[in-house]
Amino acid sequence: MEHVTSTPTTKAPTERFIGDVYLNMIEAPTEPARLAAALVRFTPGARTNWHSHANGQTLYITDGIGLVGTRDGEVARVSAGETMKCPAGEEHWHGATDTTLMAHIAMLVGDGNGDGTTWLEPVTDEQYAHALTALED
Repeated sequence: MEHVTSTPTTKAPTERFIGDVYLNMIEAPTEPARLAAALVRFTPGARTNWHSHANGQTLYITDGIGLVGTRDGEVARVSAGETMKCPAGEEHWHGATDTTLMAHIAMLVGDGNGDGTTWLEPVTDEQYAHALTALED
Protein backbone atom coordinates (compact mmCIF):
# COMPACT_ATOMS: atom_id res chain seq x y z
CA MET A 1 0.00 0.00 0.00
CA GLU A 2 1.20 3.52 -0.78
CA HIS A 3 -0.27 6.61 0.82
CA VAL A 4 0.33 9.63 -1.38
CA THR A 5 -0.39 12.75 0.66
CA SER A 6 0.22 15.33 -2.06
CA THR A 7 1.21 15.73 -5.68
CA PRO A 8 2.94 18.79 -7.10
CA THR A 9 0.90 21.22 -9.18
CA THR A 10 2.52 22.04 -12.51
CA LYS A 11 1.59 24.47 -15.24
CA ALA A 12 0.32 22.60 -18.28
CA PRO A 13 2.60 22.77 -21.34
CA THR A 14 1.76 25.62 -23.74
CA GLU A 15 2.27 23.35 -26.76
CA ARG A 16 -0.81 21.32 -25.65
CA PHE A 17 -3.02 23.86 -23.87
CA ILE A 18 -4.33 27.38 -24.45
CA GLY A 19 -4.59 29.70 -21.44
CA ASP A 20 -3.76 28.97 -17.82
CA VAL A 21 -4.15 25.27 -17.02
CA TYR A 22 -2.73 23.44 -13.99
CA LEU A 23 -2.09 19.70 -13.55
CA ASN A 24 -1.73 17.36 -10.60
CA MET A 25 -0.75 13.88 -11.76
CA ILE A 26 -2.57 11.17 -9.84
CA GLU A 27 -1.20 8.14 -11.69
CA ALA A 28 1.11 7.66 -14.68
CA PRO A 29 0.84 4.63 -16.96
CA THR A 30 3.56 2.21 -15.85
CA GLU A 31 3.67 -1.49 -16.68
CA PRO A 32 1.92 -3.70 -15.89
CA ALA A 33 -0.81 -1.15 -15.07
CA ARG A 34 -1.67 1.38 -17.78
CA LEU A 35 -3.91 3.85 -15.94
CA ALA A 36 -3.18 7.53 -16.38
CA ALA A 37 -5.12 9.96 -14.22
CA ALA A 38 -4.71 13.66 -13.51
CA LEU A 39 -6.59 16.49 -11.86
CA VAL A 40 -6.69 19.28 -14.47
CA ARG A 41 -7.81 22.82 -13.62
CA PHE A 42 -8.77 25.28 -16.38
CA THR A 43 -9.15 29.01 -15.80
CA PRO A 44 -11.90 30.83 -17.76
CA GLY A 45 -11.25 30.55 -21.50
CA ALA A 46 -8.52 27.91 -21.10
CA ARG A 47 -8.70 24.68 -23.09
CA THR A 48 -6.76 21.75 -24.49
CA ASN A 49 -5.55 21.51 -28.05
CA TRP A 50 -7.36 19.08 -30.31
CA HIS A 51 -6.29 15.56 -29.37
CA SER A 52 -7.32 11.90 -29.36
CA HIS A 53 -6.62 8.86 -27.20
CA ALA A 54 -5.77 5.36 -28.42
CA ASN A 55 -8.07 3.77 -25.83
CA GLY A 56 -10.49 6.64 -25.16
CA GLN A 57 -10.73 8.98 -22.19
CA THR A 58 -13.09 9.51 -19.27
CA LEU A 59 -13.48 12.97 -17.73
CA TYR A 60 -15.07 13.36 -14.30
CA ILE A 61 -15.94 17.01 -13.70
CA THR A 62 -15.09 18.02 -10.13
CA ASP A 63 -15.76 21.76 -10.21
CA GLY A 64 -17.17 24.53 -12.36
CA ILE A 65 -18.64 24.46 -15.86
CA GLY A 66 -16.84 23.41 -19.02
CA LEU A 67 -17.11 22.42 -22.64
CA VAL A 68 -16.19 19.29 -24.57
CA GLY A 69 -16.14 19.61 -28.37
CA THR A 70 -15.63 17.19 -31.27
CA ARG A 71 -14.51 17.67 -34.87
CA ASP A 72 -18.07 17.27 -36.16
CA GLY A 73 -19.07 20.39 -34.21
CA GLU A 74 -20.85 18.64 -31.33
CA VAL A 75 -20.40 20.56 -28.08
CA ALA A 76 -21.44 19.40 -24.62
CA ARG A 77 -21.71 21.58 -21.54
CA VAL A 78 -20.39 19.72 -18.49
CA SER A 79 -20.57 20.60 -14.81
CA ALA A 80 -19.50 19.27 -11.43
CA GLY A 81 -20.58 15.70 -10.76
CA GLU A 82 -20.95 14.78 -14.45
CA THR A 83 -18.87 12.32 -16.48
CA MET A 84 -17.97 12.59 -20.16
CA LYS A 85 -16.64 9.60 -22.10
CA CYS A 86 -14.63 10.25 -25.26
CA PRO A 87 -14.31 7.17 -27.51
CA ALA A 88 -11.00 5.77 -28.73
CA GLY A 89 -9.58 7.76 -31.64
CA GLU A 90 -12.13 10.59 -31.47
CA GLU A 91 -10.53 14.01 -31.95
CA HIS A 92 -11.84 16.34 -29.27
CA TRP A 93 -10.96 19.17 -26.90
CA HIS A 94 -12.15 20.28 -23.45
CA GLY A 95 -11.85 23.29 -21.22
CA ALA A 96 -13.58 25.99 -19.21
CA THR A 97 -16.25 28.36 -20.40
CA ASP A 98 -15.26 31.97 -21.00
CA THR A 99 -16.66 33.06 -17.61
CA THR A 100 -16.14 30.08 -15.29
CA LEU A 101 -13.33 27.79 -14.27
CA MET A 102 -13.60 24.04 -14.73
CA ALA A 103 -11.71 21.18 -13.15
CA HIS A 104 -11.84 17.51 -14.04
CA ILE A 105 -10.12 14.26 -13.33
CA ALA A 106 -8.93 12.94 -16.69
CA MET A 107 -8.57 9.16 -16.84
CA LEU A 108 -7.34 6.93 -19.65
CA VAL A 109 -5.72 3.60 -20.29
CA GLY A 110 -2.33 3.85 -21.95
CA ASP A 111 -1.34 1.86 -25.02
CA GLY A 112 1.83 0.24 -23.65
CA ASN A 113 4.01 3.02 -25.08
CA GLY A 114 2.82 5.78 -22.76
CA ASP A 115 -0.62 7.30 -22.33
CA GLY A 116 -1.68 6.86 -25.97
CA THR A 117 -2.55 10.53 -26.50
CA THR A 118 -2.03 12.12 -29.92
CA TRP A 119 -1.77 15.89 -29.55
CA LEU A 120 -2.88 18.04 -32.49
CA GLU A 121 -3.25 21.74 -33.33
CA PRO A 122 -4.71 24.38 -31.01
CA VAL A 123 -8.44 25.05 -30.89
CA THR A 124 -8.71 28.46 -32.55
CA ASP A 125 -10.43 31.40 -30.91
CA GLU A 126 -13.07 31.14 -33.66
CA GLN A 127 -13.73 27.45 -32.95
CA TYR A 128 -13.96 28.20 -29.23
CA ALA A 129 -16.35 31.13 -29.80
CA HIS A 130 -18.50 28.91 -32.03
CA ALA A 131 -18.66 26.29 -29.25
CA LEU A 132 -19.81 28.94 -26.77
CA THR A 133 -22.46 30.14 -29.23
CA ALA A 134 -23.67 26.57 -29.86
CA LEU A 135 -24.50 26.26 -26.16
CA GLU A 136 -26.73 29.32 -26.32
CA ASP A 137 -28.96 27.82 -29.03
